[in-house]
Amino acid sequence: MTYRMDHLSTLSAEHLDRYQRIITEAIGIRRHSELLAWLQGELQYYLPHEILIAVWGNFTENLICYDIVSALPGVRTEYSDPRTLTPLLQGLFNRWVELGKSPYTLGAGDSGFLLEEGDLQCSLGKALQGMRSLLVHGLTDERSNQDCLYVIFSLERKLQDSLGAMQILLPYLDTALSQVTPLVHPESNAPVLTAQPKDGEYWGLSKRETEIMNWVKIGKTNLEIAAILGISVFTVKNHLQHIFKALNVATRMQAAIKITESRKRDS
Repeated sequence: MTYRMDHLSTLSAEHLDRYQRIITEAIGIRRHSELLAWLQGELQYYLPHEILIAVWGNFTENLICYDIVSALPGVRTEYSDPRTLTPLLQGLFNRWVELGKSPYTLGAGDSGFLLEEGDLQCSLGKALQGMRSLLVHGLTDERSNQDCLYVIFSLERKLQDSLGAMQILLPYLDTALSQVTPLVHPESNAPVLTAQPKDGEYWGLSKRETEIMNWVKIGKTNLEIAAILGISVFTVKNHLQHIFKALNVATRMQAAIKITESRKRDS
C-alpha cells in the first residue's frame, strides 16, 4: 500500500485523471464484452497486453479455475486445454509465492515462460508462442483462503515499467473480473476446472455432489454454486444436506476438511 501511495504521489494530473477513469469504468463492469472493452481501452496505456488469464482457487490442491480474455481470434477459454495450460499457470503461481507474492515479469525464454514446440496446440498456444513478455501478480482472499492470479501476456519486449501500475490497478482488475460470469466450456456448465476428482470418489457422493463440494472447498457460496452449475439455491442446499449426512458432519467447513484429509490419506 505504501508503494502504491508513493507512486501515485509522483503522478501528473493527466495520469491521475486517466487512473480515475480506468477505476470508475472497472467498478461498472458487468458483462464479458464490457470487460474486454475495458481491458482494450485506456488500461493498455499502463498494462499493454494481448492476453489476460485470470486464475483462481486452491493451488495447493490443484483445484483451480481460469478464464482467458483476449481480442485475438480463437484465444478463448472454451477452446483451451487445461491439461497443457495448468503446468504453466501452476509454475507462475509458485514463483509468485517464492517472491513473497510480489509482482514480477518474465521475458520469452526465461525459466517459467518456456513453451515447447509441441505444447498448447491450439489458437492460445500459437498466440503464446509469439508473446515476448508476461507480467504476473495476484492476491489472496483471507476469508475464503482462495488465491487469485492474473497473468498478462504482451508483444512488448519488456513489461518492467508496468509493475507499479499493476500494483495500483490489481484491486480494480480483481473487482472487474469478480463481477463478470466466467466463460464456460461448451460441454460443461462450469468454468474450466483444471483438476477434478473422479465421479463418486468421496464417500459415495454423486457426480453433482462432488462438483458442489469442489466449489465449497474453494469458498463459493450457495448462490454462486447455483449460478455456476445452473441449478437453484434450494437444490444446492438439498445436495449439501445429503453430503453432510454422508460425511457425518454438520457444516460445510467440516465437510471440506474431512474430504481434504481423506484425499491426503489416499495419496
